Amino acid sequence: QVQLVESGGGLVQAGGSLRLACTVSKTTVTEIGMGWHRQAPGKHRELVAMITSGLITVYADPVKGRFTISRDNAKNTIYLQMNSLKPEDTGVYYCKYQDEFEHWGQGTQVTVSS
Repeated sequence: QVQLVESGGGLVQAGGSLRLACTVSKTTVTEIGMGWHRQAPGKHRELVAMITSGLITVYADPVKGRFTISRDNAKNTIYLQMNSLKPEDTGVYYCKYQDEFEHWGQGTQVTVSS
């Protein structure tokens, strides 16, 4: 069973930075990729960034140029470096592992104050 553990969330002031990490318990041969999604209260969960098994990256327009997703295969871990944070980045950030199914982490709260 694939299990995900996230860390690195917290409270920061606008313009600050945070680094999220997500470690997966095991990988599968049918892996498509991993990514980060976020959800604010009353809103749908949305894609933030993803990285495929071939290391192709995709970013949502609001975070392009500010966020960077990366992967350390030796540690089965992905990271999300978030710079120049804005209040609208506030939400619960979820890590996702995608193979034939969607595997979700517990989520970590990111709060950006103005």
